[in-house]
This record gives sequence, C-alpha cells and structure tokens, in this order.
Amino acid sequence: MVVRLAESLGLSLRERNDLLLAAGYAPIYAESRLDAPELGPVREALESILAGHMPYPAVVVRPYGELVAANPAFGVLCEGAAPALLEPPINVLRLALHPQGMARRVENLAEWGRHITASLRGQARRSPDAALEEFVAELDGYLPDLDPPAEHLGFAVPLRLRVPEGELRLITTLTSFATALDVTLSELRLEAFLPADETTAAILRRLSA
Repeated sequence: MVVRLAESLGLSLRERNDLLLAAGYAPIYAESRLDAPELGPVREALESILAGHMPYPAVVVRPYGELVAANPAFGVLCEGAAPALLEPPINVLRLALHPQGMARRVENLAEWGRHITASLRGQARRSPDAALEEFVAELDGYLPDLDPPAEHLGFAVPLRLRVPEGELRLITTLTSFATALDVTLSELRLEAFLPADETTAAILRRLSA
C-alpha cells in the first residue's frame, strides 16, 4: 500500500524509500555506487553515448547539476571559467550561470538562465528541499533582469554562446533511465547539446577536428 501510494504521488525512488522508512518498513530500492560492478553496463552505455555525440557537447549529471561525466566537447562550454568552478565536484548549473563561469559568454543569459531556474523551482515544488531552494535562490541572484519579448526558436530556448569562432546556438535534450529500480541510476540525467543551425554545427566540427 505504501509503495502504491508513493507511485500515485509520483515520488522518486529515494523519496519512496524515505516514505517506507517513515511507515516502519525497510527500503526496497537499492542505492548502488556508480562504480559498482552491477552498474558496469550502465557506465559503458553512458560512455558510448557521450563518445557518439561528438563533436557536440554532452554531460551526465546527478541531481541539482553535479557532473558525473562529460565528453571532450564539454570544454567548449567551460572555456575561460574560473578554476574554482572547475574543481570537483563540478556543478554544471552553477558553472552555467555564475558570472565567472559561462555566464559572461551567454548572449541570452536572462532568458536561458530562467529556463534553468524554473525547472529547478518546479522540482522544489514537487519535492520540497531547503537545500534546493537555497541553491535556486543563489542561481537567481546571478541572472539579470529579463527584457521582453523573449527571443526563441519557436520550439526551444537556445543557448547562445560566444566563442572565438562566432556564436553557438544550442538546444538541449534530457535522457533518463525510465525503468530504473536503483536510486543512483534513477537520478542520473544525460544532457546532450545539439546545434540549432548549420553555422553552429560547422564550428563544433572544426573545433573537434
């Protein structure tokens, strides 16, 4: 009954374990280390996807933006960032919006940044977490005022990033393990950046070469 209630509420596996503990039951969902042997096929699959997405950037993150892995094209995004933001564990969301991170090169920081914070705020509403709310407040503090109208492609909010070769226009996709029954696996997200125009694709191909 507790598990069915958790499923109906759309709780994460971690939250389902917490609910079971609160009801007096032992957790039923394992939480493996990412380097555990049983997750070997997962690591291999992620490495294959990251490599296959070249020459475009892609990252694997834990909740709230903690970097797990990235392909070489990720260097295009973090180029010029302050060394402190690149010390492990790297938080890619803080790196993206911090004035000493990517933010100084993002042409549409106000719009694109609020897309990120709105997503996090939605998570905080679904699963209240004081630490997450504090993190969202920190990220909001990095963003300039949004001047209407917002500029977008019609189907996605692009990241417009200045590089020495010109301007990159990137859109993102998020991938998760939908049938995961392990807490660690369920919390992993693969974020892949895709070129929104041929100019961007050509620049990234040249940089990779």
